[in-house]
Order: sequence, then structure tokens, then C-alpha cells
Amino acid sequence: MSASLSNVGDVAEGLSAAQARRVALAAQGFSSARSSRAQGFSSARSSRAQGFSSARSSRAQGFSSARSSRAQGSTVERPGAASERRLRTAIGRLGLLQIDSVNVFERSHYLPLFARLGAYDRAVLDRLLFTPTHPSSTGGFLELWAHEAAFVPAEDWPLFRFRHDSFREGKRAWWEQSWRDEHASIVDWLLDEVRQSGPLAASEIEHDANVRRGPWWGWSDVKIALEILFRSGELVSAGRRRFERRYALPEHVLPTAVLDRVVGVEESHLELMRRGLRAHGVGTVKDVADYYRLRDSRLAAAAMQALVDSGEAVPVAVEGWQTRAGRPEKAYLWHEATVPRTVSATAILSPFDPVVWERSRLERVFGMNYRIEIYTPAPKRVYGYYTLPILVDSEIVGRIDLKSDRQRGVLRVQTAWVESGREAETGAIAERLAPVLAEAAAWQGLEGVEISETARGTLVAALTAAVRWRA
Repeated sequence: MSASLSNVGDVAEGLSAAQARRVALAAQGFSSARSSRAQGFSSARSSRAQGFSSARSSRAQGFSSARSSRAQGSTVERPGAASERRLRTAIGRLGLLQIDSVNVFERSHYLPLFARLGAYDRAVLDRLLFTPTHPSSTGGFLELWAHEAAFVPAEDWPLFRFRHDSFREGKRAWWEQSWRDEHASIVDWLLDEVRQSGPLAASEIEHDANVRRGPWWGWSDVKIALEILFRSGELVSAGRRRFERRYALPEHVLPTAVLDRVVGVEESHLELMRRGLRAHGVGTVKDVADYYRLRDSRLAAAAMQALVDSGEAVPVAVEGWQTRAGRPEKAYLWHEATVPRTVSATAILSPFDPVVWERSRLERVFGMNYRIEIYTPAPKRVYGYYTLPILVDSEIVGRIDLKSDRQRGVLRVQTAWVESGREAETGAIAERLAPVLAEAAAWQGLEGVEISETARGTLVAALTAAVRWRA
């Protein structure tokens, strides 16, 4: 099946809903089209692109867009274990990897790369992300409040000074400023301690206030103070040990060129909106602003207009994208976006994958109403504790709740569902999903996939058959 690009001259006049999905997935690294870019997307819309991307040598095995046909049961062949270079390239495309502590299946920052690259050596990613940077290093990563807490290239630190300032001035979370005022002695003591001792984890700090208590996830006052200083930029991350963050002064870990770079608020918003649009491929101002959680709608809109004026953003109408009042939603297309005719992919997506994390966009683009039910009492959960959306080609077709059961050595399916209206496709979806689950189990060091005896969901029966057939 060929996966060439659409004629972008036509695209400039408007995108179908299906094209918008493919643009979004291609921007996120899911396209079966090669990475050659559409040429000549001018803001005047008069020039037409010439190039069509050649298809990958491996052919999609066919999740038909006609719901009555059956897939052939094979995901696109993925290359071998990703090298450090490929991991860096993938992170560069995404711009960040969101952090979350839930590891019932796997911690969230590992999952977007698995979805796009297949199995890879997590130790390689650990070295990239957890090794602390230092003043003479280049190409490292640190943690910032970028979307939420996320790993980003260390060189991006100056782009978020405005956010550090906002936290420090109490504009983003007033209660942090109040807490800091009430605990000024601990805050000052901690800064002196890190200044004298170098990078430290919360568990390494000896202080009477370092006792777990209170509503902050049971954090001690020391941990709360460290997090407040981290969010304000007065402390930065200095790697992790056993997934525990270490804290340092910026001058302990960042090169002088990064420390000395001054980026104004407007310039930061312009660059982050640029990156957000490139990462989304197509989106509204709100979509793009949310990629880096830019809350000032005025600055976000001004930045988008600047991108339009420079030809980097192309205003475009998208079929079905409407405001609550029923008017067409203003959307923007990245000027180098690829518009593949097909997307060939099978993946399970983290709840914190950029494709998923903004729920209103997820529903508008993919038609999925999604929420995490971690904090929902078990009897009231509809789909499961930690469900992951299932991507097949250019559509999200279901969701699955997985648990890495290391005692039994299996990847356990606890619930599995197809989205409403796709019940006739359960067999095809299961056949596409089963090899991805087998790959995920092996990637986790587990012996195989097991469907729980108590598993619920509209996909369970078909998936049970597909898993048994593969075994």
C-alpha cells in the first residue's frame, strides 16, 4: 500500500477529518510516509508542493478503513532495537517526555518511544535522561515543568525562565508562595545545604522537617520545599537514582552559555508555540498552547499570528472542527507538515503521550472520550485502573488496561475494549494488537501475555483467541 503525500496545494484549502488525524500522527512520528517534508507551503497558498514521499519498503498488512473487512494480523515491521541516536531523534521530534510515577505497566516516559519505535533498551534511555548534566556537557537532558513535569533538552532551560519567574512570584500557584513564606527558614537552609554539598536527593537530606506527612502525597516539608524551589528554577534536576530526583543549583549542572542566555516572555511563547505546532502538525491556538502549557491566551494568539505572518503556520479549515456555538474552529497547519495518504501503525499509547494528553483535542481529532480512572473507586470504574488507548493506523479504536505482573512473569490484560461502533472490527483489532502485546511483554522481560480470568470488555474474547493463536 503506497503511503505518499497528498497534494499540499489542495490541503491548503482545507483538511478532511481523516487527513487531520494523519497529519497529527505524522507529526508525532507515526506516519508510514518517510520523513521527507512537503515542499513549498507558502502563506500565500499559491505555490504547490511537488514532492511525494516514497512508501516504506514494508507494507501495512491492512487494517481496512471499511469496517467490514478484516485485517491480516500484522503490524508494520519495525526495525531492531533503537540506538541512542534514534532515541534522541524521537525525543527531538516530540520535544519532551512527560514524567509520571505510576508503573503498573511501565512508567510513562518510556511508553511514547515504545509506541513509535518498538522495543528498545531502556538502559540506553536511562543513561540519556538520568545522567546529570554538568557545566561542560552538551546534549544532555533535565527535568522542567514543560507540559507537566517532563524531560527536556537541557539547552531549553532558558525558554522556561518566564515560568520559573511566575512560580517564584506566586502568579501560577498562590499557595506555593504562601507555603514558602510560612517555611522561609527551611527554604533558606535547603538552598545553603545544596550550595555547599552539591546535588542531593530528598532522602539524603538530614533535617527534623524531613518526615513524611500531610496532604502533598505524604511529602515531608523538605520535599515540598525542594519541589517549590525546583518549580521556581532556583534548583534544577541533576539526574535520578532509582527514579528519585536529585536537586542542584543551576550553576552546578548547566553550561554557562545556557545560564547566560536571556529569553523574553514573548520570544519564549513564540518559540514554544512554533514547537507545539510542529509537534501537533495541525491544531487550534488552544491545542498548540497546551503542548507546553502556555496559559496566557493573549500571548499564545499573538505568537500564532506571528507564525502565520512568517509563513510557518497556515490557517486551514478542518472538517468537523467546530466551536461550542457550532462555528468552524480556527485551525493552523505547520508549513512543513506531511500529509500521508495512509498511516500504518499499531500502538498502545500512554495516558501521558502527546497524542492523548489534551482530552478535548483527543475527542475532537480521534473521537475518543477518555479519562484515567486511577482515582475512581474500583466499583465505579468503567474501563479499568490505567487504560491505554489503542492506535491502529490513523484511528484510536479501543483501550486496554495492562499490568506487568513480575511475580508471575506475564503481561496481564485486565480489561480490553473497542470503541463504540467498532464492535464488528473486534477480530481485526485483536489480530493487530496481539503481536504488539507480545512485543511489549518481551520488552518488559516477561514470558508472555495473559488474559485475566476476570478480564472485562468488548475486546476480551477476540483478544483471547488472538493471543492463544500466537502462542
